[in-house]
Amino acid sequence: MGDDADSGLFAGLQELSAGAFPKICPNCGRTYENLAQFLELTVPSGRMSGLKSALDDDDRPVVELFRNCVCGSTLMDFCRSRRDESADGLRRRATFSRMLDRLVRRGVSRDAAHAELLKLTRGEHSELINRLLRADT
Repeated sequence: MGDDADSGLFAGLQELSAGAFPKICPNCGRTYENLAQFLELTVPSGRMSGLKSALDDDDRPVVELFRNCVCGSTLMDFCRSRRDESADGLRRRATFSRMLDRLVRRGVSRDAAHAELLKLTRGEHSELINRLLRADT
C-alpha cells in the first residue's frame, strides 16, 4: 500500500462494513454477506414493510427488520440508531471519522468521502474507494 498515513485505509474500511453480517439462514444455510445483499435477495415477511419498532435490552430504540429467505424461513436484523453511545458504537464512529479524514487527505471532498463511507456501512459498493485501494497496490 501507499504511505503510512493511508496504511490503515483498508483495515478501517473493513471494520466499518463489519457488524451483523454475514447472516446465515438457520434453515437452509444460505449466507447473506451484507445488508444490501440481504435486502436484495429476501422479501418482506408478512408485514407490509417488514419493519417493527422495539426496545433493546438497554431500553434504546431499535427497528427490527423481518425478511423471508428464499427457502421461506423468516430472518431478522436489528437496525440501531446512528447515535449508538455504547463502547462499540463510539468505536465505530471514531473509525468512521478517521477514515473520513484519510479520504479527505487523499483529495476526496468531505461530502463525497462521507457519502462513500456511508455506502460501505450499508454494505454497498463504492467505486471511488475501490479506485483508491487499487492505486495503493
